[in-house]
Amino acid sequence: MSKIDELIKQYCPNGVEYKKLYEVTIWDKKFNGTTKKMQPNTVEFNHVSAKLLKDLYDATGDIKLLSTGNFDGFTTTEKASEFINKGEVLTIPSGGSANLKYYNGKFVDSGNILATSLDSNLYNLKYIWYFLNNINGEIQNLFRGSSVQHPDMVSILNIRIPIPPLPVQEEIVKILDKFVELEAELEAELEAELEARKVQYEFYRGELFNNENIQTFKLKDLFNIKNGFTPSKRNASFWSNGIIPWFRMEDVRKNGGILNDAIQYVTEEATKGNIFPANSIIVSTSATIGEHALITVPFLANQRFTCMMLKKKFEKNINMKYIYYYCFRLGEYCKKNVQQGNFNSVSVNVFKNFEFNIPSVKEQQRIVSILDKFDKLINDISEGLPAEIEARRKQYEYYRNKLLSFEELNCEC
Repeated sequence: MSKIDELIKQYCPNGVEYKKLYEVTIWDKKFNGTTKKMQPNTVEFNHVSAKLLKDLYDATGDIKLLSTGNFDGFTTTEKASEFINKGEVLTIPSGGSANLKYYNGKFVDSGNILATSLDSNLYNLKYIWYFLNNINGEIQNLFRGSSVQHPDMVSILNIRIPIPPLPVQEEIVKILDKFVELEAELEAELEAELEARKVQYEFYRGELFNNENIQTFKLKDLFNIKNGFTPSKRNASFWSNGIIPWFRMEDVRKNGGILNDAIQYVTEEATKGNIFPANSIIVSTSATIGEHALITVPFLANQRFTCMMLKKKFEKNINMKYIYYYCFRLGEYCKKNVQQGNFNSVSVNVFKNFEFNIPSVKEQQRIVSILDKFDKLINDISEGLPAEIEARRKQYEYYRNKLLSFEELNCEC
């Protein structure tokens, strides 16, 4: 029997009492719609304006900055003396998403609603925080608003929480703290391994293209090139019921480098007969430089991309997946040859003169096979290291849910 089982058998063998959140916490402000019973009093904390928050940031400081967003750093006593709070708090953002946080120590806060335990001899605040994080999805559903969403605090304060005796709460916190610590260490190891694999992948991607038995071709020798364009937005018919995928940078960022579907489509009329053939490469040569993708269907792309269409005489001698991988080199070449102006660009002449090393078709296929395996290991969330990281997170969520699930008390323990 585990220690937690022993404690439950000792303190609450018949179940635990459930209390509403307002019965176990005290908050730093009075909420609209609450009764005197729900909020007989409040606790005071100092708050800093969002405008000053970034000015207080000091990476070498030891005072925690808590904010509603991702900004979560440190400041110094000297900078933030009039705003410093000290103690144990649970935070709910006043707007945005249900990103609940727990902190114990010196801190500066901006934009959060803060709570403490009503009685730390009965209610462990970190236990309450763990429970609320376990039902984060339910709490998110209690955020209201059409643009920036805000928490419906009356509903949140009425959330029912199992409250076992304090020794059980403390043991659960100890177990979950250790689990979080081990998970963080393991994730750090897995992410370090993933990063090492990426470095290894990039190394092999470079080395595999250095082959003694190769021919060198300039880009202009292998490909016909043409800029993409954007059909007129004024003509609504171009953008209604389209069947030709129109690719933008958003497609590459969202869906990767091998694409057969686009976020937006246009009509054939909108293309003005300039449909690019399937199995062509697009490379961003203005604004954002050096991103690329292999498009496997007939398509159109916007003007930020230059399209590389393989010349017919090379169709039997060139594997376009090999070219896709080689274009990581082309991307670096473009970044090193940027022209400065109103926005970054790569000149057509520079672009045309990039050189490709082309081995035999058999060797191209061998290289593609190796790089496909690396690419899948690194990028496919259903396999490899990313999946293992996700599995560890789900394992933690499973055990957290098990530890925080109690039979409700029907009689006195």
